[in-house]
Amino acid sequence: MNSKELLLKAIHNGEVERTPWVPFVGCHSASLIGVSAEEYFKNDKYIVEGAIKAFELYKPDGLPVTFDLQIEAEALGCKLIYSDTNPPSVASHPLAEGKTIEDLKIPTEEDGRFPIVLKASREIVKRLGDKIAIYGLVIGPFTLALHLKGTDIFYQMMDEPEELHKLMRFCQNVSTNSAKMYIDTGVDVVAIVDPMTSQISPNSFEEFVTPYIIPVFEYIKERGKACSLFVCGDATRNIEAMCKCKPDNISIDENVDLRYAKEICSKYGVSLGGNIKLTVTMLFGTPLDNIREAENLMQIGGKKGYILSPGCDIPFNTPPENIKAIASAVHGDVAEFMRQDIKSGFEDIDIKLPDYKNAKKVILDIITLDSESCAPCQYVVEAVKSAIKGLEDKVEWKEYKIKERESVARMIKLKVPNIPTICIDGKPTYISIIPSVEELRETIEKAIVEKGL
Repeated sequence: MNSKELLLKAIHNGEVERTPWVPFVGCHSASLIGVSAEEYFKNDKYIVEGAIKAFELYKPDGLPVTFDLQIEAEALGCKLIYSDTNPPSVASHPLAEGKTIEDLKIPTEEDGRFPIVLKASREIVKRLGDKIAIYGLVIGPFTLALHLKGTDIFYQMMDEPEELHKLMRFCQNVSTNSAKMYIDTGVDVVAIVDPMTSQISPNSFEEFVTPYIIPVFEYIKERGKACSLFVCGDATRNIEAMCKCKPDNISIDENVDLRYAKEICSKYGVSLGGNIKLTVTMLFGTPLDNIREAENLMQIGGKKGYILSPGCDIPFNTPPENIKAIASAVHGDVAEFMRQDIKSGFEDIDIKLPDYKNAKKVILDIITLDSESCAPCQYVVEAVKSAIKGLEDKVEWKEYKIKERESVARMIKLKVPNIPTICIDGKPTYISIIPSVEELRETIEKAIVEKGL
């Protein structure tokens, strides 16, 4: 059984002789070949070169073509902000700027960057597809709807549900067509990546996500391909709802307890992927830290229906030695790294928190992965910016991205359990959830009154 067969058996909830693993490389591939993230995401040759390099270095059982959740959004008219070290992020929302659903058309192979990505996919399948499983990543309907509409989508859920259902039907069709285009290039697995679904309740998930994502999975299965539902953030409360959508596999990030997710997935016969810590372990840890975490997760996940992977796409500057260490744990050859026991704790970082009680302003600390690359983080920051308009003389805020060691130390000191989180005067207040602008403003105004400002 080669790597591809191993992974496909695991993704279909089979028992295998060793745990398969998938390093989700996107912008990190750019760092491997010495180009910027922007150059990489706009060039099919770089995407192919990055995948080949990741294959050579990390001994994976599967790889994504790339990890870019803005391809559909850009093709539909969302403006993007590109970065040297991050995936692009959405900077405009067409349906919040005067366009209607009728003005939008489902993207084709000729729209946006689809020609680049699909060309790369065909070449990667040609060069690696007989050895490992190739993933095509498609944006999920709910996250796409949010990109098109902006945070007003949360008002629509309550006040104009029929309008949102109309938008969701359109986004379902976009996701299905993207899956079709990837399948036509020869990929083995289509992963629907819908990170914003971690921000809604199980009831809202079942109303606004389930009816529109099940048909996408049905289409993928009809085409004879495996399918996965990939949700970032603290999706704990929605794990069961995700399984009920009938994907072959769900993938989770570090905010979800793997034991709990494994228990729920086993109940529904769904395989599970995850959830190596992106920053504390992969970005800032030592090779031994990564070996220990990989071994722990493989023990929990077991050899039936489990795939070891990061909780999201690997950060640009992640040391390759750390990822190679994970591969060594997967393949049972860790001798080289057992001699490299270098400490990587955060206790040596001196973080001094403000004197929140006596500060002359209400202080908001926004703890994120990175609002330039993480959709839930982006919309948390947008909510804060909107909520404090007119209150700038009484409120100050700052984003702390845990891709930076100092921000991880601050997160620990503030006792923030999950990201993204909004802390108000040192207290984690909105933990892994995006509040409405109205609710957030009311909470901030209450804090202003309590301080007598």
